[in-house]
Amino acid sequence: MMSSLNSTVMYPSIFILVGIPGLEDLHYWIAVPFCVLYITALLGNAAIVAIITSTSSLHEPMFIFLSILALNDVFLCTSIVPKMLAIFWFNFREINLDVCLAQMFFIHAFTGIESGILLAMAFDRYVAICNPLRYTSILTTNLILKIVIMILVRATILVAPLLFLIKRFSSYKTNVISHSYCEHMAVVKLLEEDTRINSAYGLFVAFSILGLDVIIISLSYIMIFRAIFRLPSKEAHLKAFNTCTTHICVFLMFYSLAFFSFLSHRYGKNIPSYIHMILSDLYLLLPPTLNPVVYGVKTKQIRDQLLRVFAKER
Repeated sequence: MMSSLNSTVMYPSIFILVGIPGLEDLHYWIAVPFCVLYITALLGNAAIVAIITSTSSLHEPMFIFLSILALNDVFLCTSIVPKMLAIFWFNFREINLDVCLAQMFFIHAFTGIESGILLAMAFDRYVAICNPLRYTSILTTNLILKIVIMILVRATILVAPLLFLIKRFSSYKTNVISHSYCEHMAVVKLLEEDTRINSAYGLFVAFSILGLDVIIISLSYIMIFRAIFRLPSKEAHLKAFNTCTTHICVFLMFYSLAFFSFLSHRYGKNIPSYIHMILSDLYLLLPPTLNPVVYGVKTKQIRDQLLRVFAKER
């Protein structure tokens, strides 16, 4: 059910995902690195979850949050990559309206959960460095469970209305989505009617999750660095700072890609569409792929456990 860009489509039941506009002839080859990244993300995050859950010495708040982050990364990249590969390799571009909205919900919900977990990990580092004597009494199992539930509830409650705000419309300029997946603003741009409420609520959700989390994480690290520089020796400075570097790397990678994708969707009119689409795809795929690599290399406990596993296999 394709339509021209100049005709109105009433109550479309099927949408057409273009993939990467302008690079259709290269889809087959573009899919190869995306498939490699996806497999790497699945294996890496599965390894992180398996190591943490099977090693009693890693049942600490920082590693519990890390295992939840790894699990969320598996769901996040799985919500987009299989359909992308179907488009790139088999030209399966059609997607049902309800499936499209479901994909939209999962993409934005898992992104919101990712941000919330990074915030929780920043809180963990803040307590560990600024209040180390009370670390175990503050970050109890009960508190960790409450934090995780709040992260899940926040993402669900804020993202769900996006679907209902779109479902209320009946007329679309076209049913062709110039994207590789059903992203909120990509679908909103197809609507024929006034979409100011949709755009405003999208901005509200982005600020309530990504914007607010960035501010809180940044403030927490200001306090962490102040506490680090008050330590008596350079060795203590380095040891304390080293416990934060992994989280900082993941934090910078996720939010820089997220804000670029978010802002370019709304204001990046001069950016070639294929560049924007590739970066939008990588924004959801690179963090899940690189997170286990970064944590595996930088976190001594996980690195040591991985080495033990490889040593046993030999």
